[in-house]
Amino acid sequence: MKVKSGQIAITVVSILLGIILAIQFKTVNNTVGEGVLPVQRAQQLAVDLKKAQEERDAAIKALNEAENKIKQYEKGEADNNIYVENLYRDLEKYRILAGYVDLEGPGIVLEIHEPPADVQFGIEYSIVDDLDLILQTISVLNAAQAEAISINDQRYTAYTEIERAGNHIEVNGVSISSPIVIKAIGDPETLESALSIKRGIIWTLRYYDYNVYLSKEKNIRIPKYRKLIEFVYSQPVEDEVN
Repeated sequence: MKVKSGQIAITVVSILLGIILAIQFKTVNNTVGEGVLPVQRAQQLAVDLKKAQEERDAAIKALNEAENKIKQYEKGEADNNIYVENLYRDLEKYRILAGYVDLEGPGIVLEIHEPPADVQFGIEYSIVDDLDLILQTISVLNAAQAEAISINDQRYTAYTEIERAGNHIEVNGVSISSPIVIKAIGDPETLESALSIKRGIIWTLRYYDYNVYLSKEKNIRIPKYRKLIEFVYSQPVEDEVN
């Protein structure tokens, strides 16, 4: 009787294990796709990502070529007419102000690396938790008359959004991660002094244990702003004739 009871118990356990395995298998199929193993799914995603990156690079290359052709045409027309030449110069100036031109020149490079984790208390934090420090840095550079600023090669303009998205930061809609590299074109001495002032932004970052590296550079390249701004609700005000 004991043997029979043991057989029944084993049978019941086997049935339960079979049900559990069936449920797990169905869950995996619903998650990664019917009949697709996780490894194969990961490989397919990697292929799709590489294809998307190649298409993006090709689109950027085509855009740059088109912009260069337009610029050559505008410059050619400007060379043939003084009036057009003046218009071309004004156009270039406004492009620079709007951030739609790659720029290079002297300035500073500020690198902000994550603070070491507190092993003793198990506390770990990052620059994502101190987003306001990045915003303060940009404000200081603007006050020091920086002519162009970038954050991890994302051009900072009046339309740039810097916000937290989960466990990372987005600048111009692009995810960036540590280290945060801020570049600014302007007078290197003035920019460095503005950041290094006593109890200023550098002091604050180091106070919170961030590893900070600030250097003056003779030539810095800052890329153009890539987003196209369209004015939908606003329009120029026409001068009233008295």
